[in-house]
Amino acid sequence: MSRIIVIGGSGHIGAYLIPALVEQGHDVVNVSRGQSGKYRPHAAWQSVEQVTLDRTAEERSGTFASRMAGLRPDIVVDLISFDLPGTQSLVHALRGKVEHFLHCGTIWVYGHQPAIPVDEGEPVNPFGEYGINKAAIETWLLHESRRTGFPATVFRPGHIVGPGWAPIGPCGNLDVEVFSRMARGEEISLPNCGLETLHHVHADDIAQFVMRAIANRPASVGETFNVVAEKALNLRGYAEAMFRWFGVEPRIRFQPFDEWKAGQTREQAEQAWEHIARSPCMSMEKARGRLGYQPRYTSLAAIQEAVAALIAAGAVQAGPR
Repeated sequence: MSRIIVIGGSGHIGAYLIPALVEQGHDVVNVSRGQSGKYRPHAAWQSVEQVTLDRTAEERSGTFASRMAGLRPDIVVDLISFDLPGTQSLVHALRGKVEHFLHCGTIWVYGHQPAIPVDEGEPVNPFGEYGINKAAIETWLLHESRRTGFPATVFRPGHIVGPGWAPIGPCGNLDVEVFSRMARGEEISLPNCGLETLHHVHADDIAQFVMRAIANRPASVGETFNVVAEKALNLRGYAEAMFRWFGVEPRIRFQPFDEWKAGQTREQAEQAWEHIARSPCMSMEKARGRLGYQPRYTSLAAIQEAVAALIAAGAVQAGPR
């Protein structure tokens, strides 16, 4: 078995990935700031070596990459890299010392695309700082893999969802009150005609993908993979399904975006625009064909599990269901 460092392993993906790695017999190190609790308690965490540090501060002082190399990993899973210089420094420190380097990207690198579903053969076309930065990282990583043989794999998750945090909702933002309104059978308003799309993925399915990529290193090194549920949802279909999950008939009205956003906070309106402006709908066939990836959750099932957890926590007030 391998010694595996997971950078940012205390978050959404790590809640499922780290226990899975431990159960498979790997020696696992979790590198995090140590500021968040575990989303998903599991006995496996008792076997995990915890390294507490602030990546931003360490990168600023120039010590982060050497500290990671000093942990002597065979495999590194980097879940929280957001700028190219940090990734470059880390790769230079790990070159010739690791068997596999897995970078968590994002479907936002695609930006606008002319046809859907979008597969990995389409060119990246990002807009916005986050997508542009992530695209720069993966472009450089894949070039390094081809040019120098650095064993990099890039995976691009959709909208990550699972118990313990709020899903991107049918308005394209993180407003959980919309679920309470639906549960009460109240009318909700959606932007435009409700036909823009969201593409979710359960954190457990991302963990499944990483496990498969590690187990099938020759098929995954030097490649990019979309990691999403099998199908995307449009806003209208998402809302209608959630109304019915709560046991009530849908009550939805539609407004042009500029009118709709007047009823939202500035943050909610901006979140919605960021999501619907991209309207992702991705293909996961490459991951399935090359690695046998098969998500356990549909987009809707993953969302419903997360909302059920919000109900249990009192964050969503459920009606009949």
